Amino acid sequence: MVTLFDVARLAGVSTATVSRVVHGQDRVREATRIRVQQAIEELGYVPDGAAQSLSRRRKDVIGMVCVEREVQPRDIENVGLLYYDEVLRGVEARIRDHNLLLLITFIQAEGVGTPDFRRLDSMSGKVDGILIGEGFVASHYIERLAARVPVVVIAGTPGERAADVVAADNFSGSAAIITHLIADHGRRRLFHVDGPPDSPDAVQRRLALEYVLRGHPHCELIGSTQGIFSVRSGEQAGEELLAKHRGALPEAVVCANDQMAIGVLRAFAAAGVRVPEEVAVVGFDDIYPSSLFDPPLSTVHQPMRMLGEQACARVLERIADPDLSPTIELLPTELVLRSSCGCPPGTVTRRPVETLKPPRTRSAAARTGSRGTRQGGPKAPRSARQAAKA
Repeated sequence: MVTLFDVARLAGVSTATVSRVVHGQDRVREATRIRVQQAIEELGYVPDGAAQSLSRRRKDVIGMVCVEREVQPRDIENVGLLYYDEVLRGVEARIRDHNLLLLITFIQAEGVGTPDFRRLDSMSGKVDGILIGEGFVASHYIERLAARVPVVVIAGTPGERAADVVAADNFSGSAAIITHLIADHGRRRLFHVDGPPDSPDAVQRRLALEYVLRGHPHCELIGSTQGIFSVRSGEQAGEELLAKHRGALPEAVVCANDQMAIGVLRAFAAAGVRVPEEVAVVGFDDIYPSSLFDPPLSTVHQPMRMLGEQACARVLERIADPDLSPTIELLPTELVLRSSCGCPPGTVTRRPVETLKPPRTRSAAARTGSRGTRQGGPKAPRSARQAAKA
């Protein structure tokens, strides 16, 4: 192994001078700096990262914590890696320019909400900042972690106060695709395949469904089941739906993500149910496989790579200035219409989604009454109200 002493000997300088060159300090003559750099290149010397970190009080490493909800090695889609693959690419694109490394750990679903803090404690001592891949960690744990290192939550609760949050506008996107089903395709009887209860994304998408239905009293939710964002859980949801409602199928199935929607499509194909002729199916995320299925899946595009990029940019800002106030950043979504919702075969339409303000929680609404809203809930989006009048 080539050492600092070897470089100093070849360059004819002291080890302290080599150290100054390696750390980019100014107190070195230009001719000396060039001689040391030539010696480093000739010998193939690689500076000790741990020693550099100690001298700068920086590790040059960003940590990322992801959740693993289901482990089935036979089917990579079932472990939710399609989402994390895109987010991680965004993070990597941002840190590459800063010559930083990424340390990744996965937490099993059974630890969600109350994670193994021994692992998170250990990570906090090895990194300059931490990205939490989904808002599955309870706020008081985030607060504890943020007291040690800068923390940014990706896909977190919009109301989070303990750390920065970067998320997609799940509420507006979900409201847009459900309104499309009702207003443009006349689907009245809906079935919902929900996501995990601890997922802020799933919570926002569920609130949007309730919001749109309150604005369309002629529509009804005939049933709902809960999945874990995996293809297999969607397939099970489709099989359960067929077992309970085969005599009176819903007109549309609204899935909280694309992987579960693909599972529902699989179950329907196996049972001979025609989509969208008998039942429309929609998802959320716009993962690449959603465009390959038959029929191609109508969905909502969330900018997963941009989530990673923006979250990483924010954690770098917070590393540079730890006193920054926490912020909430919602990235816009896009309606992606294909044929699974009832649009003509071959349709590929993309529409920017108008931002909607989520309604108050039921408890808050109950305290304030119907002031400023119609009785029974907040006003529906403009397009939804027009459809109701029609």
